[in-house]
Amino acid sequence: MDVYEELVRLRRRGEKCALATIVSVNGSIPSYQNAKILVRQDGSFVGTVGGGCVEAEVYNAAREVMETEKAKMLEFSLGQDAAYENGLICGGQLNVYVEPVVPQPWAYLFGAGHVSRAIAQIAQLAGFATVVVDDRERFASRERFPEAEEVHAGEYEEIFPRLEINSSSYLIIVTRGHRDDMRVLRLAVQSPARFIAMIGSKRKVISIVRELEKEGIPREKFERLTAPMGLDIGAVTPEEIAVSVVAEMIAVRRQPDSKWRELSKSIFTNPSLRGLLK
Repeated sequence: MDVYEELVRLRRRGEKCALATIVSVNGSIPSYQNAKILVRQDGSFVGTVGGGCVEAEVYNAAREVMETEKAKMLEFSLGQDAAYENGLICGGQLNVYVEPVVPQPWAYLFGAGHVSRAIAQIAQLAGFATVVVDDRERFASRERFPEAEEVHAGEYEEIFPRLEINSSSYLIIVTRGHRDDMRVLRLAVQSPARFIAMIGSKRKVISIVRELEKEGIPREKFERLTAPMGLDIGAVTPEEIAVSVVAEMIAVRRQPDSKWRELSKSIFTNPSLRGLLK
């Protein structure tokens, strides 16, 4: 299997991986300059940088790089003692560059009103590809969302299964009403999305969640839900709300889990607000 083809395939699927490349060589080594190994999230890999102790250390570094999303440079000196102990009769030196390959995050906006328009514009500037879904054709249009990668008009239950939602997906629920929000949330919490946010007051959010729990959806399914959505910056206008929501998406993407949970005003993510659900 070709390393580059697999890298592209994983990125399209929204899966992280790490690519390690021998970038410099001095003397004899058990491989060659530019040799590569690609490590997947599940621990499997494609390619090789020569085996033995070098590959084992590179593999461990790749796992770390995927977690931190920060590249590393590894230096190896295969002196006589180390080479003999590990079966690598070479004695050269090599440097291996290990880099994370992180897929572009996708934001799926359910509802095509004024707030969605603002979110689509700001999310695109922040590096998110956007998809817009609404059951009203006059709202879900290219004219309203020229920056979106995709725009879908139709029933949510019909379109949702066709979307390529994965662990790099951010779902934003901003439909025109309580019932439609519940329709989308019912589907969203059973998806592998990294982040789910829904507009509305605390009372509305609690009401919707309790209705879905009556249908048999367990409470733990809602742990990824941020609601009410957005960081607490006192937002009022659609544009200000969009800034608060995209800021929260960035926090989820860039900050440690504990950090963005502290920032959030959600009754699901902020520990000090969880009591409202009881």
